Amino acid sequence: MFESLTSKLEETFRKLRGQGKLNEKNIQDALKDVRMSLLEADVNFKVVKQFIQDISERSIGTEVMKSLTPGQQFIKIVHDEMIRLLGSEEDTALDLAHKPPVVIMVVGLQGSGKTTTCGKMAYMLKKQKRRPYLVPADVYRPAAISQLKTLAKQIGVDVWDTNPEDDPVDVVEAALSYARKNGYDTLIVDTAGRLHIDEDMMAEITDIKEALDPKEILFVADAMTGQDAVQVAKTFNDHLSITGVVLTKMDGDARGGAALSIRSVTGKPVKLVGMGEKVDRLERFYPDRIASRILGMGDVLSLIEKAQENYDANKAEDLQRKLIEDDFTLEDFLEHMQQLRKMGPITDLLDKIPGMSQQMKQIDLTKNDPEKQMRRVEAIILSMTPEERRNHNILNGSRRKRIARGSGTQVQDVNQLMKDFLEMKKMMRRLKKFGMFGGGGGIGQKVRGLFKGKKKK
Repeated sequence: MFESLTSKLEETFRKLRGQGKLNEKNIQDALKDVRMSLLEADVNFKVVKQFIQDISERSIGTEVMKSLTPGQQFIKIVHDEMIRLLGSEEDTALDLAHKPPVVIMVVGLQGSGKTTTCGKMAYMLKKQKRRPYLVPADVYRPAAISQLKTLAKQIGVDVWDTNPEDDPVDVVEAALSYARKNGYDTLIVDTAGRLHIDEDMMAEITDIKEALDPKEILFVADAMTGQDAVQVAKTFNDHLSITGVVLTKMDGDARGGAALSIRSVTGKPVKLVGMGEKVDRLERFYPDRIASRILGMGDVLSLIEKAQENYDANKAEDLQRKLIEDDFTLEDFLEHMQQLRKMGPITDLLDKIPGMSQQMKQIDLTKNDPEKQMRRVEAIILSMTPEERRNHNILNGSRRKRIARGSGTQVQDVNQLMKDFLEMKKMMRRLKKFGMFGGGGGIGQKVRGLFKGKKKK
């Protein structure tokens, strides 16, 4: 997502670097490139026109700050305007501060990912210590009912036992009454969709809305459909006054036009984004972070949150101690990798590091896929005996041949792993020598600060 747009914008910014000042000519040249990049990314034409106009008004005549180059100044203006285009952070939060159960109604066309989004949302709210209750109200598609029941079982959340012959309005009213009596604080309702908008669907959804009085009506859109998703969102908003949008398949190769257009066209913010198939791959939409990623600045805050959420703080400190004492083994290395993989695909993590997205473009991922490399390393270490993992010095030639056979790799792969492992240990000894693991501002202090209050039992 956004890869092509990011690449083109970075090229535009590169052209501005080295120029002495911002003037009308170089600004107009840059704006022309930005306009073309946004249109190619399938951003709504009217949105692009207004966006370019706003940047132009701020840029022309602006003095370059002493601490910034002309290119950096222009990037700052584009960044500020993109955040304004995407909305404020406050708008993207789910409105849950009401008397329970708070009703969240999920609407959209068939195939957009509504049912999966309901399951993911329930999982997300459960992690936030809420008690969600799922309601399958799509009685026309038995597969949707079965899917939501399966998801509910998978994530350990209760679900209403809907039958295909039930009336959807009766279903939601009964489910709401049950949720009130049984202490659920959030009701997530999966409504029926169609392949296209029709009067019957809209009438039914309107009846469900009147029966539930939902605090959130979330329209789910497939980001891969581009401007079609924006226009459908507008129609749903005209009928239902939606409160927000959920964009699915944001991890795909969509050009990003829907994400950048939908708020301006509908007047409603994107609140959540689906970043993959797994139940934990639903994230809150942060306009400033998305803008930074589009402009190639990375997303360090999201990376830190991923670490705090998925990385065991006790193990992190234990790892630090072993590095200090030069007691880091292949067993520790394996455990560290497994902790890292909990944070999501490696390419996603690298994409959040400033400047790394540009570096990734220069790597042939078909030959150097970091996920495959990690799986290969994991297979090699798992093919070792516990004694070999704890003491790499006993790995002679015959042992390495056995490990290669057991892991389905070559001896040179085992040798390369050992070379990389020993190089890492050597580097850690150098960092220790220069006081990088000391008290005050050392790495150890940073590890403790990062995970402060986040220790797992």
